[in-house]
Amino acid sequence: MDYVIETMGNLIHQTAFFNLTWGNYVMILVACFFIYLAIGRGYEPLLLLPISFGMLLVNLYPDIMMTVEESSNGIGGLLHYFYLLDEWAILPSLIFLGVGAMTDFGPLIANPISFILGAAAQFGVFFAYIAAILMGFSDKAAAAISIIGGADGPTSIFLAGKLGQGDLMGPIAVAAYSYMALVPIIQPPIMKLLTTKKERAIKMEQLRPVSKLEKILFPIIVTIVVVLILPTTAPLVGMLMLGNLFRESGVVKQLTETASNALMYIVVIILGTSVGATTSAEAFINLQTLGIVALGLIAFCIGTAAGVLFGKLLCKLTGGKINPLIGSAGVSAVPMAARVSQKVGAEEDPTNFLLMHAMGPNVAGVIGTAVAAGTFMAIFGVM
Repeated sequence: MDYVIETMGNLIHQTAFFNLTWGNYVMILVACFFIYLAIGRGYEPLLLLPISFGMLLVNLYPDIMMTVEESSNGIGGLLHYFYLLDEWAILPSLIFLGVGAMTDFGPLIANPISFILGAAAQFGVFFAYIAAILMGFSDKAAAAISIIGGADGPTSIFLAGKLGQGDLMGPIAVAAYSYMALVPIIQPPIMKLLTTKKERAIKMEQLRPVSKLEKILFPIIVTIVVVLILPTTAPLVGMLMLGNLFRESGVVKQLTETASNALMYIVVIILGTSVGATTSAEAFINLQTLGIVALGLIAFCIGTAAGVLFGKLLCKLTGGKINPLIGSAGVSAVPMAARVSQKVGAEEDPTNFLLMHAMGPNVAGVIGTAVAAGTFMAIFGVM
């Protein structure tokens, strides 16, 4: 009888009820809320669902992120090994390969002025950098945090790893991916506040046709020019352009399909769950982390606002030929931000089609954020 009682006691004390803190329960509730947003509201479920489930797992069973050094048998937790691929910058680079294979760069080639709108949205990045320094973060930590302002999850993870900010990678990545997923909620109020009804209803001329030769030369030329100037951008810009070259060459359809479908989805599962698993209560519920999340939101809003304001300026300079709404797509959330530009414009005029016009700044924003990351790496002498 004593053996049975002792055995039952051991089993009971092995349950999570006896090992979790109040913080774990708070994070479990947050994870469930994110799961609801992904499934119930459809907010970018491909991103939000694996992230929120990783958050749920690590707060139910913290050892799932246990390192080899922390374990008693020399075997780390499952998601620890997933997370190593983030730290080694492998998964962010593969994400860029998939994005390149999925994305048509034609709108950017047809309307090069989109580069200005993509660059304008990077104001959020540099605002976050300065603000983070003022908050007491080191230069490298501030640089890693700043990429949240561009709503670019893969680049945030890539730069944090390169700058040796592994301790901050979790909060930075979760903030960046959360804002990417919540673009349909965050951006529209800013866009409507900064534009008039007349501006939102502007119809843009159809983009000129882009030849196959232009589409093939574009990724090659961009890779040569950008990597010659900033060699540190090669992993991100190189993979982005390689994926796009797969797409536009027309001779490697199997590689294009693999990069944009099977490989992309595998990487999203691994990256999403591992990023979510960095949000243990101990790591996430503290003033520093909450400051990073708040700063990221402000920076993302500023990046959106800067894109819209530059769009208004171009609207004036072109005599009303550019709808300022496409400026908000200058952040790196592809293609969510472009869809939001289309949605807000269609609310004013259902016949207004802005999606392809917005894809230009959207693609430029991806390149711009990668260049910003490469600039920080060059400043700190990191290769």
